[in-house]
Parts: sequence; structure tokens; C-alpha cells
Amino acid sequence: MQKLVRKGAVAAGLVVALALTGCGGSGDGDDTGKDAGATAPSGSASGTGADSGSGADAASVEGTWAGLTDGKSVALAVASGKVALVAAEHVCQGAVEEMGGAPMFSLKCGDGDTERTMGSIESNDGTTLVISWTGGKKDTLKKTESDALPTGLPTELPSGLPTKLPTG
Repeated sequence: MQKLVRKGAVAAGLVVALALTGCGGSGDGDDTGKDAGATAPSGSASGTGADSGSGADAASVEGTWAGLTDGKSVALAVASGKVALVAAEHVCQGAVEEMGGAPMFSLKCGDGDTERTMGSIESNDGTTLVISWTGGKKDTLKKTESDALPTGLPTELPSGLPTKLPTG
């Protein structure tokens, strides 16, 4: 499980980088108009009808999350209302949008996949996030420690390296 969390944290870090730099697609599809007004939810979203007891507000999903669904890795990153997701071979990005008083994930996948394009938060206790997607998938993700370095990394170079290397 620790290995999964480390891999998930690395994947989630990559997802954050993609989301924050805008890489992964132009996003200039027919849905750009609907995203323009709701891409950055304010901090006041938590009191607008979402069940705060379930942790279903926009601010509570900020951070990186990772887990397995159907035996495949899923990594989700949420920062400043932007969302990036890597699920198996699919890379998707979008925004947290308020819909009917509750935050939802609205994503577009670069490869056209539609399994995870609109997701609702079933539950969030701060460490476990459960998302139901309109495509039928249900992800149960654990919060990752994105700023923590993995343990057990070597601190010195290995000995016995070759000294006579070819030049030219």
C-alpha cells in the first residue's frame, strides 16, 4: 500500500503540474463558454447548500488524491478550482463547478474518454474522497502527502563505479 501511495503521489504531482501549466490540450471545445464562468469557486462555496458534514464543498477537495479503481491507478489533483486527473491511460482536466449548490468535477479527457467527465462527491472526510462519475465509475481515493519526500532514498553515491570511461 505504501508503494501505491508513493506512486500515486508522484502521479498526482505530475497531474498538478499539467493542470497548473495548462498542458494536455487546448480546451478550446464547445464547452469553453460554460467553464468560463465557474472555473474558480470562491471560498464561500462551503456554505451554499452543500452538506458541510460530508465534506462536500469546493475547498475541502483541494490537494492531491490517489487510489485504485478496478485494479488501475487513479490520481486526482485539485488546485484553485482547477482539476487534473490521471486514470489508467487517460489524462483529463477541467474545473470544480457549483451545480445545484454542490461542487462537481467537470472534466474533458485529451483522448476523448467519457468515463470520468462529470463527477459528484459522494463523501469526503478529509482523508478519503469518494467520487461517482456519470460514466459509471466510482473512485475511492486517499489524500496524499504531496510535500513529503519518500523515505529510504539513498543519501550517497554508490561505490565501485567505473573510473575509465570512453571519451569520444
